[in-house]
Amino acid sequence: MNLSNENVIHVQENGVEYLQFRKLLEFKDKINHVYSLGIDKNYRTARANKQKLEDKQYQKAIQDYQKLCQTINSKLEHVVKTNQEHTDEVKIITEKIKENEPDFNLEQYAKTDGMITNKKHLMLATTNADCILLLFFDPIKKVIANVHSGWRGTLQRISVKTVQKMKKQFACQGKDIICCIAPSIRKCHFEVEQDVKENFEKEFQDIENIDEIIEETIPNKKWKIDTIKINQIILQKEGLKLENIIDSGICSVCHANIIHSYRVEKQGYGLNTAMIELK
Repeated sequence: MNLSNENVIHVQENGVEYLQFRKLLEFKDKINHVYSLGIDKNYRTARANKQKLEDKQYQKAIQDYQKLCQTINSKLEHVVKTNQEHTDEVKIITEKIKENEPDFNLEQYAKTDGMITNKKHLMLATTNADCILLLFFDPIKKVIANVHSGWRGTLQRISVKTVQKMKKQFACQGKDIICCIAPSIRKCHFEVEQDVKENFEKEFQDIENIDEIIEETIPNKKWKIDTIKINQIILQKEGLKLENIIDSGICSVCHANIIHSYRVEKQGYGLNTAMIELK
């Protein structure tokens, strides 16, 4: 199966499969980026309850990260990974904490779901199994960001808070920022109960035609929500150009044979990773 489309290319080399965004490849002399593929790979470095993985599982994750980094000509020791907890916390990353190994499972990155940097050789990494991952790049100010935005993060507008922080801390302008949306669960499979639906209606009252984004499937019982569309709209409101919001257009549930999906795999689900780095 080849997932290439007008926005992404599907690459297979060295026993590794991954996606890259055509738009970001226009700046391959300045940045490195990747979204992993393959459910035989697992980029989980800690359990969901933060307990340490068994050493065999952890070493497997390290090997998967190392092979992916090598394939895109980066280094494992450049990787910085936060401890995602569906928050709206976005941190500025200025340096590596561990010198010769990746920054995994560190208390400094607890309850953090977004990272921004203007420093070279910091490979910002997020993971998902249905949640939205967003890669940001400002080619003018040479600033990157990587954000994990599940439905809770979307409700908290973490994508917008990331852009606001890029503007405040690095003088970025919305019109210059590129945002690429990795594979995630889509409206076709993101079905919710009434309480979640009501939270979205309340938070996004400012969005015109929100009723078209939240679609009733079973009368008064289930609703489908287009969280991708919501992020596209709120990022445009923050000044990003529509043509600079690049969606992979790929549903993790529809392609659960090659992309990890919590809704398909249930307990024991694996994780994919999205990474971006300034060269």
